Amino acid sequence: MTKLRFREMKESDNVAVAALVRDNLKKFNLDIPGTVYFDEGLDHLSDYYGNDERSYYVIEDDIGEVIGGIGYDRFEPMKDTAELQKLYLTDSAKGSGLGYEMIDFIEDKMREAGYKASYLETHNNLQAAIHIYEKKGYKEIERPKEVVHSTMNRFFMKNL
Repeated sequence: MTKLRFREMKESDNVAVAALVRDNLKKFNLDIPGTVYFDEGLDHLSDYYGNDERSYYVIEDDIGEVIGGIGYDRFEPMKDTAELQKLYLTDSAKGSGLGYEMIDFIEDKMREAGYKASYLETHNNLQAAIHIYEKKGYKEIERPKEVVHSTMNRFFMKNL
């Protein structure tokens, strides 16, 4: 079994993380406006994350390659709520149960930061992700009016 390591994202990870996100979205026909695919900040995510309200973590394999990432940010419309953001894995890491581990990891980080609930938005095309979220106790909710990524069409919440 490969030894995996979670660590906070750093500037040198920007290219790998942006490629990971875009590659995944393209495979699911979500390389379209209204998704993070076209977000201006995607190519320099490390500038955005890494403060008291939000963090992003990468997962490295035993040779130091970035094989996944997951983060969170304050979700302003809802009190004490963090938004689970950008859970992506390389194809080789999918199907290994790592997605479940990543959610456990980020929920612990959210709790440490003082959040009481986790919110996320996704899309019907991402059925494997939706399956994981539901297995981890996320419940579907109506679309919040403040949603930024207009293409997203599934919304979930979980009390931490």
